Amino acid sequence: MRNKVFVAGLFAALFTVQVNAQVKFEDYFMEKTMRFDFYHAGDANTENYYLDEIIEEPYWAGNKNYLVDSREMGNQLFKVLDKVSGKVIYSRGYSTLFNEWQATPEAKVTSKAMPEGVTFPYPKNDVTIEFYSRNNATGKFTKKFSYDIDVDSYFIRKSNPSLTTMDIHYTGNPNRRVDIVLISEGFTEAEKDKFISACKEFKEDFFSYEPYTSNQQRFNIRAVWAPSKESGISIPGEHLWRNTALNAHYYTFDSERYQMIEDYQSILDVAANVPYEIIYILTNSQKYGGGGIYNFYGLSASDIPGPSTRKTYSHEFGHLFVGLADEYVGGSETDGLYQKGVEPWEPNLTTLANLESKSWKELLGNDPVPTPVKETPWELNPQNPKAADFDPKKPWKLGVYEGGGYLQKGVYRPWPNCMMNWFHRIDVYCPVCSKEIQNTIDLFTK
Repeated sequence: MRNKVFVAGLFAALFTVQVNAQVKFEDYFMEKTMRFDFYHAGDANTENYYLDEIIEEPYWAGNKNYLVDSREMGNQLFKVLDKVSGKVIYSRGYSTLFNEWQATPEAKVTSKAMPEGVTFPYPKNDVTIEFYSRNNATGKFTKKFSYDIDVDSYFIRKSNPSLTTMDIHYTGNPNRRVDIVLISEGFTEAEKDKFISACKEFKEDFFSYEPYTSNQQRFNIRAVWAPSKESGISIPGEHLWRNTALNAHYYTFDSERYQMIEDYQSILDVAANVPYEIIYILTNSQKYGGGGIYNFYGLSASDIPGPSTRKTYSHEFGHLFVGLADEYVGGSETDGLYQKGVEPWEPNLTTLANLESKSWKELLGNDPVPTPVKETPWELNPQNPKAADFDPKKPWKLGVYEGGGYLQKGVYRPWPNCMMNWFHRIDVYCPVCSKEIQNTIDLFTK
């Protein structure tokens, strides 16, 4: 077992999970899924939601004990309310590719729509669904759209999953596990064995890093085989286009390494073939690239040789599963995501606007804020040979180090380096990220 995070039992009293205001699953829901599809549209300054359709799916894999999201992380939030009582019976925070597009230069000069959808356990009685968007200037959620759902309507389409599925790592009841679905993209009918091998490699690599290693028995991993007409992934910057199942491509938002998929509804169609909570897409490509969006989906090239590139699975999963932010500097596609005076919702960054709200504040003691970086001046330069000098047996000091969220100034991270920073040079999560991962696993499984 390699790459354990050295936390030695520290901070056991931190990061208390909030599970208040929960409802009883059997009072409100059935053992299947309702999916609400819509179009997310607008430009840099506007945002609208347009109903597409409502779908009934056969499986529900979520934790029945954690239905109302007390953390409310992400740039979006949806709530399901019992129509008669007005009680919130389900909610989830999440982020989307559309939110990221709003920060691009293109969004300043045109409007765009992206297909999206949210899922929740199928209600027994009529409900109202409400959508909220986080105001980037204030950090607060604003209600944008609501819709009353007649759960017995004959316009609700029943999905009929028919794709081939495989168990990659099955340990028990989906309602008490983190259920990951792996989806193929860019693999032809003749490359099915290659996809299965990629799924097995994902499992091996994913569980190589703590705290996932210690929690293997709390995960299920299933795969869905969705063959493509052509092999490989589209690379617009090289005028290379492939006919694939989900139309993944590099150069998303004109960033070469950003390999993503705009049609989230097509992704959900494939995922619905198994009980799932977390979607991860493996693409048939040797070109480095991918991404991960909180409670949305993750994606990585699966055909890159070498162990260091396999860390991308764990890094992108940190975004997708926990809402951890990138802690490195650079990336013009994300300019404007962090505003002065607004505390980031991501648990591993601060602007010092409300450091008291961060779970690691109480561990800082009397150390100066910001914390000076003395022993590791290379932390933002992974090409420096000294970057290999880190000894996990002598971990860095927890602090408030400037630089993170793509910005060199004004945003701070808890450790000089971490798997959410320049992960090519380090094999561990900092104590803050590690504990947040563990807490999220607990939310899904207890």
